[in-house]
Amino acid sequence: MKLIVGVMEARNIPAMDINGFSDPYVKLQLGKQRYKTKVMKKTLNPIWGEEFSFKVEDLNEDLLISVLDEDKYFNDDFVGHLKVPVSQVFGARNKSLGTAWYALHPKNKRLKNKDRGEILFNIYFSLNNLNCDGDPAPTLRKHEDMASNDLSRSFSGSLNLSSPPIQDDNMSSKEEKSSAQKSLAGRITQMFNRNVDTASTTSTRGTDLTEIPEISSADIVDNKSDDQSSSFEEAIEALCSRDQGSEVPSNLPGGVLLDQLYVIAQKELNSLLFSPDSSFPRSVAELQGSTDPQFGPWKFENGGESLQRIYSYIRAPTKLIKAVKATEEHTYIKADGKTFSVLAVVSTPDVMYGSTFKTEVLYCITPGTELPSGEQSSHLVISWRTNFLQSTMMKSMIENGTRQGLRESFEHFTTLLEQTVKPVDPKDLGLNKEQLLGSLQAEPQSDWKLAFQYLANFTMASTVLMSLYVIVHICLAGPSTIQGLEFVGLDLPDSIGELIVCAVLVLQGERVLRLISRYVHARAQKGSDHGVKAQGDGWLLTVALIEGSTLAAVDSSGFCDPYVVFTCNGKTRTSSIKYQKSAPQWNEILEFDAMKEPPSVLDVEVFDFDGPFDEPTSLGRSEVNFVRSNISDLADVWVPLQGKLAQACQSKLHLRVFVENTRGGNVVTEYLKKMEKEVGKKINVRSPQTNSTFQKLFGLPPEEFLINDFTCHLKRRMPLQGRLFLSPRVIGFHANLFGHRTKFFFLWEDIEDIQVFPPTLSSMGSPVIVVTLRPGRGLDARHGAKNQDEEGRLKFHYQSFVSFNIAHRTIMALWKARALSPEQKVQIVEEESESKGLQPDESGSFLVLEDVTMSEVYSRALPIPIGFVMDLFSGGELEYKAMKRAGGLNYSCTPWESEKADVYERQVYYRFDKRVSGYRGEVTSTQQKSLLPDKNGWLIEEVMTLHGVPLGDHFNLHLRYQIEDLHSRAKGRQVRVFFGIAWLKSTKHEKRIANNIFSNLEGRLKVIFGVVEKEYTAR
Repeated sequence: MKLIVGVMEARNIPAMDINGFSDPYVKLQLGKQRYKTKVMKKTLNPIWGEEFSFKVEDLNEDLLISVLDEDKYFNDDFVGHLKVPVSQVFGARNKSLGTAWYALHPKNKRLKNKDRGEILFNIYFSLNNLNCDGDPAPTLRKHEDMASNDLSRSFSGSLNLSSPPIQDDNMSSKEEKSSAQKSLAGRITQMFNRNVDTASTTSTRGTDLTEIPEISSADIVDNKSDDQSSSFEEAIEALCSRDQGSEVPSNLPGGVLLDQLYVIAQKELNSLLFSPDSSFPRSVAELQGSTDPQFGPWKFENGGESLQRIYSYIRAPTKLIKAVKATEEHTYIKADGKTFSVLAVVSTPDVMYGSTFKTEVLYCITPGTELPSGEQSSHLVISWRTNFLQSTMMKSMIENGTRQGLRESFEHFTTLLEQTVKPVDPKDLGLNKEQLLGSLQAEPQSDWKLAFQYLANFTMASTVLMSLYVIVHICLAGPSTIQGLEFVGLDLPDSIGELIVCAVLVLQGERVLRLISRYVHARAQKGSDHGVKAQGDGWLLTVALIEGSTLAAVDSSGFCDPYVVFTCNGKTRTSSIKYQKSAPQWNEILEFDAMKEPPSVLDVEVFDFDGPFDEPTSLGRSEVNFVRSNISDLADVWVPLQGKLAQACQSKLHLRVFVENTRGGNVVTEYLKKMEKEVGKKINVRSPQTNSTFQKLFGLPPEEFLINDFTCHLKRRMPLQGRLFLSPRVIGFHANLFGHRTKFFFLWEDIEDIQVFPPTLSSMGSPVIVVTLRPGRGLDARHGAKNQDEEGRLKFHYQSFVSFNIAHRTIMALWKARALSPEQKVQIVEEESESKGLQPDESGSFLVLEDVTMSEVYSRALPIPIGFVMDLFSGGELEYKAMKRAGGLNYSCTPWESEKADVYERQVYYRFDKRVSGYRGEVTSTQQKSLLPDKNGWLIEEVMTLHGVPLGDHFNLHLRYQIEDLHSRAKGRQVRVFFGIAWLKSTKHEKRIANNIFSNLEGRLKVIFGVVEKEYTAR
């Protein structure tokens, strides 16, 4: 909702400057939104005439209006202020307090001079922008024709009962007493009936905000008799003609009561639900058990800006509540002929605490998907929320009761609507997919057309003419004499003019060669993934790329050469390149191979082709979130692109996205069986009711199912007890503490790292699971994060699990299942099976290294005791510090375990820092240590496996650390490190990989042993 505040003028402002004047301006604040007017210089009766818009999310907030005096060299002086409760504006007739004078109050009520002047402003709710998502922005509007007769019709008031009203000198005490009695009686009457009309006041005497009389329809100039008597169809046509392309209101946060496609046109469905001649509303009331339905006529209110009507009825009694009277105020907030949005505000003042809240129900009718039969379809979404006008401790009970009542009521509504209008069958949508995709035909592009696009330009034409001119000149010119430094076969320019002409010809030739080179590369890159059929059985993702609109031009020609790259679950599909186009037409179908889990996000990025060896320029990117979107809405959608170039040009893509499951109804069972092996515990299948509740709680699509949930504490400033919900694609948290709800979720793909911190006193003796998201991801859940680092990573802390081990294993298993690609999963399984089969031989050497050629990579004599050097392999502080300095993140190791006499073994894991490896791969290794044959040192052998780096599954890295005493130097220790590569698969890049590993390893070893030497020197 948007609250409009018009600050018009002020009078009798006290003089705050020594010159006898003030420089006043007004500051307005609602929650975290702040605005201020311009400063009026040297006046005690300023006129601003400005209007501001606030986005209202909580009706319990107050609008603070402050008047200040600008001071150039010191802090601004405070003049006066007042507070306006937003709930009083919402509860007023037409949701407007009108235009009135109000007294300003000082900060300190004990001040002798309490006269701080008066301010004239207008405040009301804008119904045209109700529930629209948009940032509030102030708009300036001048009130130049502010005549005295208009001001005399306004009413004034103060905001506190204890504050004296502003009176005229000729007002008698009898009139004041009578006015107070009438106001008190009107206030008591208003507590029981919000719709009672009170007499309008036109004098300038003071009135409390709660006593502001409603303005009768006779005072509104635009409410003419012909509007009231006009038909419903004519009123709708008038609304459609006034629509200025406002956005469709978003769903209300309370939840969705109905989301269904119907085989009916939008106008017909709108008339069925809201026309006075329709029998459907009365049939619904009869089915629900409501009696005495009274439908008021549709009327234009607020100067013709909104179309409203009043609908009253007596609700049927329930087990807890007797029959009560309910009133619904229906208001059209959007109508453009294709989209209709109606807000119904339900008031039940006779129920317990009925005066503290109102229920809002939003009906949204939008165009549906095209059907194979050619019939029109409409998409009806009904959502709701509860607006509390006053704070109450019964908030949770009221919301639960309202939710239950609405569900029961709209079950009857849905049943009757399906009997009246045919719902769209999902099978029809499936056929529609084949029909839509079958109609797409990629535009073939011939080589001649491509050559014309690249070579038909001024550069090529001028070059051809210049070449012909030079050839004709050569034919006509005679042989020149040899002079200067020339000799036979070498003809040099004889003047500056000839030199300039030669330079121009060379530059022109170079430009032509570049054009020809680009054409040759473009001809080789014409192919795409269009027509490549998906393979496998599971979740099939099909993307139809239709066209692009207003793509950014990065070439000097004013066009671009765009192509689109789609990425989902680690797989990519690429479209063809459209040359010299800013609004390309693709009409290509791209299919992804079957996935075991439903996809979460489809990344879309548009690039500009500039040759095979140049880095492509990104023209914009976007993503399609399958968790937050309804799959039926993606059948035909325009996706806006993000990025500097895209936002400047308002670029967007036209897509048709389809997701279907080909494995039948055993998806949940098969997925849970796979997770049971990872977790090591039986996971029960949840009931359909539980899954439905979970989906409605977080607004998830119907294919999402609950795997497990755990009671835990979310650590922010203070621990908050709630439940952690885990599903295949999301991890969510929900808490309800004294009616205050905390709810959020994010995708598993958004997680960059999961760590476990040991128990501390602040964590109440429980281990803490810290979930770190990728930079810029999960911003919708930032209210649940404990902190955010400098790079924009959100960190979530969970603790006090009832069963920490099961929760941790389940979280890690689900994260690895979603974060790793299928190839990486298979690779890890193979490597784990190989590592389990590796056993030391009888001689004590680590593995069989006959086929591995070892080369020395590091050698140095250190004046350090051998025991201190071995601390580098002890799992202590020195080892962690050295590995961190060398670029090893999340370093962990197991204790040394004795394999046999004098032979010990342990496992090591860490990740590469981005400065070591741009791929941020992982390292798992097994180390063995044993004494040297002459007992004068140690031998540490290591087999290292790299994960998440290119060609990491082609080899294993072998290291050998030899640390021994030097007999020639009493205090010297010789450290030598050898390395070798065991190739598991052949590749033509073996030499390049070996050189890269050698240089990287040499630098890391220098850093590691440098840390050891510095630490010993510092002791």
